[in-house]
Amino acid sequence: MYTIGIDIGSASSKVVVLRDGCALAAAAAVQTGTGSSGPERAMAQALAQAGVTLEGAAAVVATGYGRMNCPYTDRQFSEISCHAKGIVHLFPQARTIIDIGGQDAKAIQLDDAGMVQQFAMNDKCAAGTGRFLEVMARVMELELPMLQSWHSRARQVAHVSSTCTVFAESEVISLLSAGTPKADIIAGVHKSVASKASGLVYRIGLRETVVMSGGVAQNRGVVQALEEALKVPIQVAPRPQTIGALGAALFAFESVSATS
Repeated sequence: MYTIGIDIGSASSKVVVLRDGCALAAAAAVQTGTGSSGPERAMAQALAQAGVTLEGAAAVVATGYGRMNCPYTDRQFSEISCHAKGIVHLFPQARTIIDIGGQDAKAIQLDDAGMVQQFAMNDKCAAGTGRFLEVMARVMELELPMLQSWHSRARQVAHVSSTCTVFAESEVISLLSAGTPKADIIAGVHKSVASKASGLVYRIGLRETVVMSGGVAQNRGVVQALEEALKVPIQVAPRPQTIGALGAALFAFESVSATS
C-alpha cells in the first residue's frame, strides 16, 4: 500500500511516497512558489521515482501554505502537526523541533509521548529564514550552498542584525565596504539566523533532544550557530526539507489504516 504526503510551501513543494507506512519509496523537492506548477512537478518526480500512479495511492494528505488549494488530496493537516509527525517517526526521542524554511521559522515542543505541546512561529518577517540567507548570499555574490563552507574560515564573527532583512542587508554592504572578510560576515549572518530561531525555542521552553528540519538545516554553519546559541547538540533530520511531506504521508497511512 502506498500513501503520499505533499508539502506546498511558500518557496518549494515537497512530496514523499511511503510504502506500508514505513518504507520510503520516493522523495522529491522543487523550488517554486505557492500557486505555480511546483506541486505538480514535485508530485510527478516522486511518482516516477516510486513507480506508482496518483490513482494507485491509498490516500494523499497535503500540508503547507498551499494545502487547501491542492485538488487531489483526501485530507489536509497543519505544518506543525506534520513536522512533528515526521520528526517523531525518525527520532522518537525528539522533544524540541526547530524548522527553518524558505520564509518562516518554527520551534515546536513535544511531550514525552511525542505529541505537540506548544509552538512558536516567525512568519511575519523574512529575517531568520531561508529567504534571509538567499538575500545575504546575493549581496556577497555567492551561491547559497557556498555559505556553509565559508563559515568554517571565519576568525571573528561580524555583527549582523537579526531583526530585519533590510537592515541586515545594509549592514552586510557596509561591512563589505569596510573590508570585513566575507567569512566573518557569513558567520555573523548565521549567528543572526540562530538568534532568531533560538528566541523562538526559549519562548516555548527548551527540551532535549533537539532535532532540526527544513531546508536551512542543510547549512551546517547555521546548525553550528544554533548549537552555540542553545548550548545543546542538535541532530539534523535526513532530507530535512521533506519532513513535513513525510509527516503528511504518515497521516495518510493512519487514515487508511483506521478505516480498514
